[in-house]
Amino acid sequence: MNICPKCGLSRELCVCETIAKEEQYISVKTVKRRFGKLTTVIEGIDPKDINIKDLAKSLKSKLACGGTVKGGKIELQGDHVQKVKEELVKIGFTHVK
Repeated sequence: MNICPKCGLSRELCVCETIAKEEQYISVKTVKRRFGKLTTVIEGIDPKDINIKDLAKSLKSKLACGGTVKGGKIELQGDHVQKVKEELVKIGFTHVK
């Protein structure tokens, strides 16, 4: 039986990631890159609590765009600010601006 080192509950009952999602303040903005291309940047996700690469992968597949993870930020190609905010709220993040 696997036990979570943070909360002491079994892995099936562990609520650490849910609590971490509710505590984080995430900002989503658009940045203009070279040649006038727009990039959506998602900041404020703590990589210690949440697997940022998996989150980026799921956002890229849902939004049908390319992207990467750089320096604790998720960068998505194109202007997806409103859609990203909606997806993050669906996933369980509460403080998205």
